[in-house]
Amino acid sequence: MHLGNARTALLAWLQARAADGRIALRIEDLDRDRCRPAWVWPLRDDLAWLGLDWDLEQQRQSERGAIYDGALERLQAAGVVYECFCTRAEVRAASAPHGPEPVYPGTCRDLTEAERRQRRAAGRRAALRLRVEPQVIAFDDLVHGPQHEDASAGGDFVVRRADGLHAYQLAVVVDDGELGVTHVLRGDDLLSSTPRQILLQRLLGLATPVYAHVPLMRASGGERLAKRHASATLAAVREAGRDPRAVVGELAASVGLAEAGEEVAPTDLVERFRGATLRRWAW
Repeated sequence: MHLGNARTALLAWLQARAADGRIALRIEDLDRDRCRPAWVWPLRDDLAWLGLDWDLEQQRQSERGAIYDGALERLQAAGVVYECFCTRAEVRAASAPHGPEPVYPGTCRDLTEAERRQRRAAGRRAALRLRVEPQVIAFDDLVHGPQHEDASAGGDFVVRRADGLHAYQLAVVVDDGELGVTHVLRGDDLLSSTPRQILLQRLLGLATPVYAHVPLMRASGGERLAKRHASATLAAVREAGRDPRAVVGELAASVGLAEAGEEVAPTDLVERFRGATLRRWAW
């Protein structure tokens, strides 16, 4: 974990504790190339070192494929998913410029069964995409306020990759529904994903949580903190011998929950969070 992860985890923990709720630890390890089982225990250790605990732990996403397949079967039965044989390069080439992500142009949306068989016979592997019709998705973010977006603006999106891995959007929606999650606090890099997740919740008959998308921590150059900023990892901070109360105080001070230089434990901040106005974090 880096300090940005730690701050978001601290705020999520405070939101749950301030509401006398429960907090769940979920291991989001769908991507086999980027996730290693050996990294799970250091993550737990980092949270415990900061003074953050949790009330329940959900099975790792990498072990829940059958659950996600069940959700896909329901979507298939409703006729809202279809096979897509396009590669990423083909999607980028066919898409008009649309921000950081290409928008899928619907190349495979209306293929006939004969055309799908032809592509399978040619050795093309198929992803599954959700068929997104024009509709406004509205929600009130606790930090950013009212949000409105046409769900179709981002195009039909993948719910299962061509290599068989289930997409993050589907997995988190199914997991939140199973746990009965009522509130989600996470980084605002995921704000744009929320309309897609709400759409999936509606299609699967699941409740929509209350969302709060908090600002990301930035490095000195203005870019978001990432694992490549080695000095900003909790491992580096711990090895340097820093007191966890000082680190928690620094994280809390960055969002106005502590004074500069104050050393605090997470439990010291619960009442302060309860009285905080999250909208002030919409930087």
